[in-house]
This record gives sequence, structure tokens and C-alpha cells, in this order.
Amino acid sequence: MQNFSFYNPTRIVFGRGAIGRLAELIPAEARVLLTYGGGSIKRNGVYDQVMAALEGRIAAEFGGIEPNPHYETCMEAVEVCRRLGIDFLLAVGGGSVLDGTKFIAAAARFEGVDPWSIVVERAPIREALPLGSVLTLPATGSESNMNAVITRVNVNQKRAFSSEHVIPRFAILDPETTFSLPPRQTQNGIVDAFVHVMEQYMTYPAHAPLQDRQAEGILLTLIEEGPKAIVNPSDYDARANIMWCATQALNHLIGCGVPQDWSSHMIGHELTALYGVDHGQSLAVVLPSVLRHQRAKKAEKLLQYGQRVWGISEGDETARIDAAIDKTEAFFRSLGVKTKLAEYGIVEGIEAVGQRIEERGAVLGEHNDIDRTEVDAILEACR
Repeated sequence: MQNFSFYNPTRIVFGRGAIGRLAELIPAEARVLLTYGGGSIKRNGVYDQVMAALEGRIAAEFGGIEPNPHYETCMEAVEVCRRLGIDFLLAVGGGSVLDGTKFIAAAARFEGVDPWSIVVERAPIREALPLGSVLTLPATGSESNMNAVITRVNVNQKRAFSSEHVIPRFAILDPETTFSLPPRQTQNGIVDAFVHVMEQYMTYPAHAPLQDRQAEGILLTLIEEGPKAIVNPSDYDARANIMWCATQALNHLIGCGVPQDWSSHMIGHELTALYGVDHGQSLAVVLPSVLRHQRAKKAEKLLQYGQRVWGISEGDETARIDAAIDKTEAFFRSLGVKTKLAEYGIVEGIEAVGQRIEERGAVLGEHNDIDRTEVDAILEACR
């Protein structure tokens, strides 16, 4: 097992009626900015619950944070924070709202000239506005980690940043807030959580059996519970288990002391930036191809995964690895998520993905050996 440092101070408040506890979680004297996305929280009753819990507080709101939050929109919110003297942010929504709010928190206190340098140059974040969250779309794990992904439209870039200063102080997880999610968002969320686990688990043995078993438990639960939520969106137990899995998938615990990959995410981010494919959709396309391309280097873990997660024990090693990857792709398709680029109308120009990765000087994978040539080959197999 590798050395590691683990820090996660997010308080999780889970279950029915948890939004009512907002008043005790946010400092009484705080000037709060409520951030959200396209307005679904006003249609499903979440907004009303939040405002009732904040009654008597000084609170403003900023809506319109996009899926794949835009830098330009976030900077508008930064100006609101400065103008109104905001000192606490409350993100109400899914991972995009949370990611955007994390950037707002960092940019509002950033001392440098250009806040975009936080993302593209890893400019140090020395402080940020405190933030909390009310999660309505389980997927990214952003409610309980230090990561965020931001898109800058005018240069067509989608980039990630990370800082302990933007870890949410608390996360309210009420599964009932997810009942009204469109099927596509539920599907994407399950895929996203599943691939988060795979990026940390599907590498090579690191003598970390606890982390392996934790990862496998999340995968098995998503496989069992995911289809239930697709068939019956109001299944509280299924929604609760998916929500908790998504948080556990990327709160950094299962990644302690083990090698990590993240090539599927890096390639997927470029597909989203270039073609507008949903993040979860891009992962369902890319992960199976990454596994097939890297099968020799991931063989031991692929065999373990096949046996422990999919119950594959018959046949030689080649057949078992094939079956494990095929089962993974079939699971995504069973949720209603397509797994080929052509199914999204992407038939030309995919070499631009590898070119953009090469221009950044990035080399992907747990062995740092997936360069532009390998990215091109992976995407070619995704057609």
C-alpha cells in the first residue's frame, strides 16, 4: 500500500427531512448566497424547503449555473458575492452546481490577477468562501470532496482543479429530492459513480484488500440498485443507496494508498468540451475501450473484478477478461446509456481529443504511459 494523507471534514446529513437542519448548519450571522442551476429546484419543492429553513437569514440567490459550469457564469456570481458581502455559499443541485460554487468560493477570495489561473495553472488557493450543499443529483461526489471541473466557453476548455479550501462544510443528502430527476440524469449519475470507483480500483494490485473490498461493494450496490431506480424512480431505498454510493465513490476514501487511473475521465472531458456529450455518457463510451486497450497492464485486477463483481470464474484468463469488460459495457447499456461514439453522431474529428491532450503535455493512466497515440487508438475503438 502506498503512503497517503486523508482529510475529509464534510458533515453528511442524510435522510428524509434533512433540509430542515440547514438552520443549525449555517452560521446564524452569515450572509448567504444560494446557488442553483436551471430552476428544477423551484419545480420539485426543494427551493421552498431551503427557503423555509433559511427564514430570517440574510440570503440572496444566483441561478443559471450550467451543466458543465461555465467560468463566465461563475465570475458573474463572484461579482455578486463581492457586491453583497457574501460570506457563505449554499449550493443546491447536482455536481455541476457544486463544482461551479467551489470555483466561485475560490475566485471570490483569489488574490491573483486572473482567476482562470486557478484551473489552468494550478495557482495556489490560500482561502475560499465557506460552502455547504443540498444535493439533488447524486453522481460526482462533489458534495464531499475537494475537486471541481469548470468549462471556459470562449476557449472551449474543460479543466479540473482541487483544493482543501473548497471542501463543503456539510452536505445534506435527502433521497426524496432525486425522485423527480429525468431518467437521463439518473442514468448518467449511476454511470459517473461507477466509473469513479473504477478509476481508483481498476489499476494493478497494491496490497490494499480493504480498499478493494470497499470499491467492489460500491460497484455491486450500483449494479443491484441502479436498475431499480430506473424502473421505479420513487423507490426510496434504491435512491438512498445510489446517493450514498455516489458520495462514497469519490470522497477520496477508497483511493487511499492505491494507484489511480483517471484516463477515462480526461478523455471524456474532452469529448464533452468538443461535442457536448453528457459527462456520464462520455464515460460509458470511453471506459470499456480503455479497459480493452489496457487489458494486459490491468489483467490482475480485471480478473479479480470479473470474479468478485460479476461472478466470472469459468474459462481461461483471456475469456474471463473479455467477459468482465463486456459485462461492464452491457451494464451501461442496460441503464439506457449508449456506449459508442456513432450513437451520439460523432463520426469525424475525434483525433482532436488526443491533440488537445498532447498540447497540454498530459500523459494519462496509472503508469503515465497513455499518450496521444494511445488516446487515438482508444477512441478509434469507441466508434
